[in-house]
Amino acid sequence: MTRKINGVPIEASTDLSGLTGGEVFKWSGTGVVLEDQDGTSLIPITWYGGRGVFGGGNTGNVTNIIDYITIATTGNATDFGDLSDIRRYLSACSNGTRGVFGGGRDDVHLNVIEYITISTPGNATDFGDLTQARHQISACSDGTKGVFGGGNDNISPYRVTTIDYITIATTGNALDFGDLTSIRSNLAACSDGTKGVFGGGDDNASVNTIDYITIATTGNALDFGDLTAARYYISACSSDVRGVFSGGYNDAGDLLNILDYITIASTGNATDFGDLTVGTISVSACSDGSRGIFAGGMNSGWTKINTIDYIAIATTGNATDFGDLTAARADLAATSGD
Repeated sequence: MTRKINGVPIEASTDLSGLTGGEVFKWSGTGVVLEDQDGTSLIPITWYGGRGVFGGGNTGNVTNIIDYITIATTGNATDFGDLSDIRRYLSACSNGTRGVFGGGRDDVHLNVIEYITISTPGNATDFGDLTQARHQISACSDGTKGVFGGGNDNISPYRVTTIDYITIATTGNALDFGDLTSIRSNLAACSDGTKGVFGGGDDNASVNTIDYITIATTGNALDFGDLTAARYYISACSSDVRGVFSGGYNDAGDLLNILDYITIASTGNATDFGDLTVGTISVSACSDGSRGIFAGGMNSGWTKINTIDYIAIATTGNATDFGDLTAARADLAATSGD
C-alpha cells in the first residue's frame, strides 16, 4: 500500500487503518482513487504532471523533435529525444507516466502510435496503430484510456468522425470507441478525468462545435455546447474542472488570440478567458492541472514561432510569456506527466 502524508508518498506493508490524516490509495470499484483517511470522499487520481513534453511539428521541414519544460518554472525548453520518424499534425495524451503520440503525417497519412516515459528523456518507442491513418486529430485521456478523435484521412470527404482508444499502460493497436457528432479535423480535446471534450475544427468551414464522451464507456459523442467563436487549428488543455481552448483560424482568414473556457462537468457554451500573447494557429497545449501551457504555432506573418505562453487555469486573464521551444515550429503535439 502507498500512503501520502503531507503530500509525500510513503510505502508501507503494515495495516494503516488505525492511522489518521493524509490519504490512501484504494480501489473504488472502477479504478484506483485517493481516499481521505479520515473521511469517505474519493478523489480521482489525475494524469497531469509537472513536465510538459512537445513532439513533432513543422519547422519549415517536418521534424521528429521532442523537447520538454518544467511547467511550474518559467524558462526555455530542453531537448528530450526524437520521435521514431518525422511527422506533423499529430496529437498526444498521457497517463501521467507514459506519454503517447498518435497519428499525423509526413508525406503520407500515418496510423503510428508511439510512446515515451515522461520522466526519462529519450527516443520514442513503437506502441501500435490507430484504427485509421489520419492527421489533424485530437487526443485526451482519463489517466487509463487515451482517446483520439476526428482528423483527416485524405479520402473524400476527408474529415472523419472516428474516435478510437488505447489503454495507455499496455502497448497495442487502438480500438473503435464511437463517433463525434460531426465530421471535422483540426479540432482540440481535453478532459477532466471523466469526460473527454472535443472543441472546434473544420468540416470545409470553421465550426464552434463542442461535444463530449464519457471516456470510461465507449459510445458516440454528445452535444456539449459552443465555443465563443468558430475556428480551427486550435489547441486545448484542462484542469480537473476547466477546459481552455486557445488560438485558431476562422473563415475570414484571421489568426486569433482567443482563449475561452468551459466547466467540463457541466454542459454549456464556452466563456471568454482572455488572450494569448499573439494570434496563433497550430499551437500545442498541455497542463499540470493548475498552469496551462501553449507552445509553438504560426503567427500572422505565417512564421513558425518558438513562443511558450502560460495561464493559471483557475483564474481568467491574458497569457504570459513562459520561454521558448528548442526550435520554432507549428503543427506539434503536447502532453504532460512526471
